[in-house]
Amino acid sequence: MTCTSIKNNESVSQVFWRFTIPSVAAMLINGLYQIIDGIFVGHYVGYAGLAGINMAWPIIATIMGFGILVGMGAGTLMSISRGEQQPQQASSALQTAIGLSLLFSVISMPIVAIWGRELLILQGAAGDSLTHGYDYIYVFIYSAPMAIFSAVIPMLVRNDNSPKIATALTILGALLNIALDYLYLGILHQGLQGAAIATAISQFVVTLLGVIYFISHQGEIRLTSLKFNLNKAWRIVQLGASSMLMFAYFSFVIALHNRLLMTYGSDLHVGAFAIIGYLATMYYLFAEGIAAGMQPPVSYDFGEKRYPRIKGTLWLAIKVVFISGITTVVVLNVFPEFFISWFSDSNHELIAVTISGMRLHTCALYLDGLLFLASVYFMAVGKARKAMFVSLGNMAVQLPFLYFVPQWLGVDGVWLAVPLSNLALTLIVAPMLYKDIMTLINQPQHTEALLTHTP
Repeated sequence: MTCTSIKNNESVSQVFWRFTIPSVAAMLINGLYQIIDGIFVGHYVGYAGLAGINMAWPIIATIMGFGILVGMGAGTLMSISRGEQQPQQASSALQTAIGLSLLFSVISMPIVAIWGRELLILQGAAGDSLTHGYDYIYVFIYSAPMAIFSAVIPMLVRNDNSPKIATALTILGALLNIALDYLYLGILHQGLQGAAIATAISQFVVTLLGVIYFISHQGEIRLTSLKFNLNKAWRIVQLGASSMLMFAYFSFVIALHNRLLMTYGSDLHVGAFAIIGYLATMYYLFAEGIAAGMQPPVSYDFGEKRYPRIKGTLWLAIKVVFISGITTVVVLNVFPEFFISWFSDSNHELIAVTISGMRLHTCALYLDGLLFLASVYFMAVGKARKAMFVSLGNMAVQLPFLYFVPQWLGVDGVWLAVPLSNLALTLIVAPMLYKDIMTLINQPQHTEALLTHTP
């Protein structure tokens, strides 16, 4: 669906939900890989396994970040070329994306092989957590190409005007991962190495089917050769770099939390952090989906100068992420054992540590949703500097809190660092957002915008 499908007689809420529902669904499905692994590891390996996979995740996520870079950059070029009725340019972007993915695969494999163990130790991994973590990343010495390609392919398929096929590929990969996790962990008892193999096979199937799509008559843009265009490669890197940096940043924050929790606590606390992360991820993905779905109608209305509709869309998005965020916090606090039991139901010490950490770490969860919205809103109305300020601010403000607060409060300080930093940044961003939208709606606008219902 494109922005040109927005009609003047549609209400703000109709357009909003028409764009955000598929966006949220795609985000949540994409998050299943990590969560599914966590559920099976928690039950069949235990908290040391959860600690190991949480320490392995920043390394694997960085590899997948190369795929995010190529997918976002090449997908953008493909869509622009298709819109300009230049199929040869779109095909060139597709071919170059395949070549770049192969190049990043060649780079990633030796990095994991040579420095993988040291990167785990740098996070504080030792004993069982180190063993389990290395068991997981060892598989990716050989399967890094699948991790990269499985991130790239669905994005390229989606930008080839086939969002349903792209979503089907993602769902298939998630379902296959569930079945293989049960086989390798529940039946064959292969631990984290089995979990990694399950993920690698799922990613291989998604990659294979995606390549078949592009070499078949199903694809609008056909993959007929593998000619590498250096200029397009550089443009892909430029366009996709910011997405990769954001992905890499979150990996860094997870790694830093792991290190601090091992310093002020133990691998039990890292295991608890893994569970908390899995549960919070569902809200993060939901909020990111709302923000991504909000962007097309806001950008369209900005171009049309229908400013009251922008205010209505933004206000509706804020209400959704706040209500869902507060509901998530309340439900997690009222029924913590139920959600923790998805990952562990027998280790009472782990359950107690997780409950304590979860209540501190997620107390301001809904503010993350507001910050997501603010960044996307500024981007949608063409204010790249303000969007970058929110994104970079979200990164920069956490570091001093993560450095100082644990020194004062110990493990509790690690749990509280992120919510405190979110509160500090919100006190800066919220007035920025309010001032910007009020300035916007006071500008001249199209007459029909005044006649359109805005909640």
